[in-house]
Amino acid sequence: MLNAMLTNPDMPVESIVASLNGRQKVAILMLAAGREKSSKILKQLHEDEVRDISLAMSGLGLIRAQIVEAVCYEFSRNFEAAEGLIGNYETTETFLRKALPTELADKIIEEIRGPNHTSMWDKLVNIPEGVLANYLRNEYPQTSAVILSHLQPAYAARIFVLLPEDYATEVMTRILHMETVQQSVIDSVEATLRTEFMTSVGRSSGRNSYQLLADIFNNFDRNTEARLSEAMDHMNHDDMEKVKALMFTFEDIKRLQHEDLMKIIREIDMEKLPLALKGASQTVREMFLECMSKRAGKILIEEISALGPVRVRDADAAQMEIVITIKNMANSGEIDLGPSDNDDEMIM
Repeated sequence: MLNAMLTNPDMPVESIVASLNGRQKVAILMLAAGREKSSKILKQLHEDEVRDISLAMSGLGLIRAQIVEAVCYEFSRNFEAAEGLIGNYETTETFLRKALPTELADKIIEEIRGPNHTSMWDKLVNIPEGVLANYLRNEYPQTSAVILSHLQPAYAARIFVLLPEDYATEVMTRILHMETVQQSVIDSVEATLRTEFMTSVGRSSGRNSYQLLADIFNNFDRNTEARLSEAMDHMNHDDMEKVKALMFTFEDIKRLQHEDLMKIIREIDMEKLPLALKGASQTVREMFLECMSKRAGKILIEEISALGPVRVRDADAAQMEIVITIKNMANSGEIDLGPSDNDDEMIM
């Protein structure tokens, strides 16, 4: 509908521009400004704003030059465009990769494209955590389990923080023991969420429930992790032990091989390492130092000392960024997160 309207030569330009929403106009301005200037603007925006503009940009298609000129008129009376612009997935991806860190760009691109370019579950991250948490409080735990099991772990973790502890642990238990959900049930949940939050389309999930919950716990801050871990352990010790076995925290770095840690150091943002190590054990610090030259190690120690007191949440955030890189490397087969002690036992 939008593409047809933007390319329709018989439709007055004024009518077309009047029908565009703010996000679509911003997307057109970004395309008109060019990659260099737009990349500087995107860096100053919040992640949700970048996502909204990207979604609008990717759906524009061919834009008549007259429309571009009309949209840009308020910025420059002398603006002229000899040819139209094309807003599609490819041009949007180019903009994002130039303006944002690789991981964030990949995340937003995946959300835009989705399984069929239209994943409602991915789009739910645009909803403030408090709004969705308040909505789930009034749902049956099983329904909340279905919804939260489809969300990205980092977003689901922020939702769990806002739920009452007894309700949160009940939902976690339902996630762990959830059997295959019929597509009709998922469709019904999606339809309800569309109505409530005015989003669209959806997908199903076949993820291992214990791994899902482990990923969610990996995204909690220390206090929340300890609180909900204790509550879950009290409700079902065996379940929580299985989840813990699948978790990978910053302290778990001490179980990695020296060669793998060397690879990790080449991939992580070294500017975040001093802050991450500020809240780490001495064992983990020494492991990183062993992978560096004496000079580099001395500089790292000085940087850690120079930080002074830091907030726990800031250290946690730096550690989580490194953990995400490690897990991505493990998923791609670049490193091995290490076998457990039980894996070394011999079967006779």
